[in-house]
Amino acid sequence: MKRRRFLADSAVTGAGMVGLGGLSLVWTGCSNPDQETNTMEKEPQSQPEIEQVTETTPQKLQPVALISDERYLHHFPGLGHPESPARAASVMKAFNASDIPFRRLEPRHASMEEIRSCHTAEYVKTAVLDIEAGKSMLSTGDTHISEDSLDVALLAAGGVCVAVDEVFSADAASVDRAFCVVRPPGHHAEANKGMGFCVFGNIAVGARYAQSKHGAERVLIVDWDVHHGNGTQDIFYDDPSVFFFSSHQSPWYPGTGDANETGSGKGEGTTLNAPLASGSGRAEVFEQAFRQQLRNAVKDFKPDLVMISAGFDSRIDDPLGQFVLEDQDFTDLTLFMRELAHETAGGRVVSVLEGGYNLDGLAAAATAHVRALAEPA
Repeated sequence: MKRRRFLADSAVTGAGMVGLGGLSLVWTGCSNPDQETNTMEKEPQSQPEIEQVTETTPQKLQPVALISDERYLHHFPGLGHPESPARAASVMKAFNASDIPFRRLEPRHASMEEIRSCHTAEYVKTAVLDIEAGKSMLSTGDTHISEDSLDVALLAAGGVCVAVDEVFSADAASVDRAFCVVRPPGHHAEANKGMGFCVFGNIAVGARYAQSKHGAERVLIVDWDVHHGNGTQDIFYDDPSVFFFSSHQSPWYPGTGDANETGSGKGEGTTLNAPLASGSGRAEVFEQAFRQQLRNAVKDFKPDLVMISAGFDSRIDDPLGQFVLEDQDFTDLTLFMRELAHETAGGRVVSVLEGGYNLDGLAAAATAHVRALAEPA
């Protein structure tokens, strides 16, 4: 992995978001034989060998690009809704208390052209009209909305594009691993409808942007959220340039992601699903789905970019899932994905927050994930 210098973080606070204030990192002998008094010669005595101990200095964590903003708190699905602003705030609070070095980047709004690279013009128009009309839910599915939801959803998709720019940048200060603390999540938003708490396909927009802006020929997207990433699958189902892999609980919302869903047309074989039973954990998700199924499936794909739909509702004790992954499992999943990225993608990894609804569990798992992104190569 190319090592780069980076500048000190800037602190960002406001509207309940815990900023990164306080994180300021600069890459700124002789022998003395016995003298004998008698005339008899003594046999030389052998000296014991001294074991040489080499001390190693632990390598410092490397910076990870962090895309977040207090405006992500302004999408409000309603009191008691699990996809609350507190999710992003809890993650940022944990990051602030961690030893992870961050390169803080400001998101931007995705353009309508970028959104339409993944969504139909008709759906985009519907979403805009629903939000501008003050509706409480998208007319296409179960995504609650508020007056600022369009602005925040565009900022979420655009934030992923900023992360993509970062990992492809040749600037000396740039880094090749990024995490996007964005909301609303995006992996359930299909080409022609929003659903499942999602408005636009954030990671899908980022993948298309990597192809159009940076010439990425092949993109690998993996999704370890407990819910199947039906939206991402739908958008790229017939596209051989994007390999989509999902491990998820089944049967479970949204009811898609069977093993026989493998793509269509030219995209046949570039969709891989690992539906797993309730109670699945490390053996099923990490050892079986990722290290065996995914590894074997992508050995000839050779992606230029690795992207992760990082849903932490697959962690133990999440109220919307029944998997039992632990924080160490997310560390190992992350290191495995970095290994794949180093093989053909120059180490480039863009990770995007999806689900995770136990606030303490979400914060702990996200921290384990991003700390693994920061580990030296």
